[in-house]
Amino acid sequence: MNELPETLHEQIKSLCSKGDALVEEKEFRKAFERFDQAYKLIPEPKQNWEVATWVLAALGDAAFLSGHFTSGQKALSFAMHCPGAIGNPFLHLRLGQCEFELGNTECAVDELARAYMGAGKGIFETEDAKYFSLVKTHLKPPASGVW
Repeated sequence: MNELPETLHEQIKSLCSKGDALVEEKEFRKAFERFDQAYKLIPEPKQNWEVATWVLAALGDAAFLSGHFTSGQKALSFAMHCPGAIGNPFLHLRLGQCEFELGNTECAVDELARAYMGAGKGIFETEDAKYFSLVKTHLKPPASGVW
């Protein structure tokens, strides 16, 4: 896989760092704008670059946290076409949460189950209990019987 020129990579990292700081301050809209600026710097075809995966993850996360579930779903769905996304529990969690909030129960179950299978119950610990409840209603309990 090709690597981005160092100066471009540093620009993207800088914008994402600013976005991360804004997320910490709960300034989700401003964070989304920084992540979007970073995403626009990625050369086409964007899905060929590993950096696109984590920038789209940040976009999706900021959108979800701000209640913009359609934007989150779009960013995270596109991220799934980028290197290293499939099987990433966090990406599946956020995509599943966006799908849930949009009323797409079947897609939500699929994505949330992937998050659970990849990371276990722990990935749900800081999330609203409704997401793990959905997983439990659609999957068989573990052999131990304890979720």
